[in-house]
Amino acid sequence: MSDAPALPAPVIPAPVARDRRLGVVVVALLIAVASFVGVWMLWRGFVLTLAGQQVENAAFQGAAYGQTQLWRVAERVLDVVSVGFIAAVLIGAMLIAALRRRWSLAVQVAVLMVGANLTTQVLKHAVFYRPDLGVDGSYGNTLPSGHTTAAASVSAALLIVVPPRVRPWAAVLGAGYTSATGISTLIGQWHRPSDVVAAVLVVLAWTAIACALVALTPPQFPTTTGAMRLPSDADLDPTPATMRLVVSGLVILGVAAGGCAMVALTHTWNHRGDLSTRAEEVTAYLGGAAGALMASCLAFAIMLALRQAAAARSSVPGTSA
Repeated sequence: MSDAPALPAPVIPAPVARDRRLGVVVVALLIAVASFVGVWMLWRGFVLTLAGQQVENAAFQGAAYGQTQLWRVAERVLDVVSVGFIAAVLIGAMLIAALRRRWSLAVQVAVLMVGANLTTQVLKHAVFYRPDLGVDGSYGNTLPSGHTTAAASVSAALLIVVPPRVRPWAAVLGAGYTSATGISTLIGQWHRPSDVVAAVLVVLAWTAIACALVALTPPQFPTTTGAMRLPSDADLDPTPATMRLVVSGLVILGVAAGGCAMVALTHTWNHRGDLSTRAEEVTAYLGGAAGALMASCLAFAIMLALRQAAAARSSVPGTSA
């Protein structure tokens, strides 16, 4: 046996690790700003203009076709969302963070959920307004959607706190649940498409802020040299193949849905002078539903990639958050 000392594991120098963390923070904050700008642009384009209101009113009216059958499912989806549900998920997410001994994650999850849901209510009731431009259904501002914000925020909170290997599948479930909730609000004629997309953007903004806080959290180092160490988050990271599969799958589905939404809503926009026929209303409605699916898939793909980047702060074992 050789008496040569074992070589230590390679470690990224502190300045490099710090630069990497700052890079994640900058990207996260840029995503947050872009998301809030997107919410403002949706309000300007679809709420304050006559053309925008006409397009969305066509989508709103198109939801009436086939509503009886679809509402049986949509109503059950929407019934899940409540203040008690949000509180239960918040407590559960904080409990997961505590069990993982990631105390800072509990604070970050609270920031995400409280920030997103409070922002939606403030924007809807105190900042944004809906002028009466003579379009049917002008019954006040409904942007962003509160139900979609709640669904997306609880899904994002779980994405933040679950162990790394579960994150990709949490993102898939989050995108699915958020899409189902958003489309259900369209089916029930509770909201218009821009309300749903704006809600997803609000949650994306606050998730990006939470990920910036994750990146700024000091890494945790193993405590006892030579002692048996429990598997850390770094040991349980999802495989690169899994990450590529999930992120690319969400992006492909989101882009495909976005293409359908663009074709349908562009057609509606170009024919907004006569949107009273069933075909025109159903086209606008399907375009709006595709837009909700697009926003959910792309947002959760970004959240997953950003959360993983915020966690991979160092190559030192046990420093993944």
